Amino acid sequence: MTEREKPHTFVVYVENKPGVLNRIASLFRRRGYNIESLAVGHTERPNISRMTIVSSIGEGAAHRVEANIYKLVNVLSVEDVTHASTISRSLALIKVEAAEESRHRLMEIVRVFRARVVDLAPRSLVIEITGAEDKIHALVDVLRPFGILEMVRTGQVVMRRGVQERANESASQKAARGDTRQSEQKPGSELTGANALVEAERPGSV
Repeated sequence: MTEREKPHTFVVYVENKPGVLNRIASLFRRRGYNIESLAVGHTERPNISRMTIVSSIGEGAAHRVEANIYKLVNVLSVEDVTHASTISRSLALIKVEAAEESRHRLMEIVRVFRARVVDLAPRSLVIEITGAEDKIHALVDVLRPFGILEMVRTGQVVMRRGVQERANESASQKAARGDTRQSEQKPGSELTGANALVEAERPGSV
């Protein structure tokens, strides 16, 4: 029976090295999975970047993807946060036709969605909106009848609520980011889920 596919969100911490993004994207490509959203940026730690990747795949496939990402060179940690309590945000810029008679209505829509106008031209305006994916989709649907001339969206960024330890972060990596809390667990025991399955296969593991 074919697995039911749904969007899965992966948060990946990587070293800032050439080729890391290409290796991760190639992993999805080889398995025939489309990356629907991708956001990459610096973190609070020097030389470490964070990727947020969204792809529609089955539950079993998600576990395998998580495990295989962790095996890649320069990947420090990876977590599927699909079922976790998270905050999710995206940004969109939408250029809309704005004839004189429709501008008042457009401004009302902007107010209702708590968006803002960032550019106003004689025949168009540009609306900026930040929020969850559903909110952006809803605004796009409302604006379509006015005539969307151009639209650009960022990838989705996600953050867990509260304080959480990263599932497969080693003690040395915690020390590198300044976490000096002591743990009674033996080295490697913090590995959970799919990442624990592949630790023995990582280069240099014993």
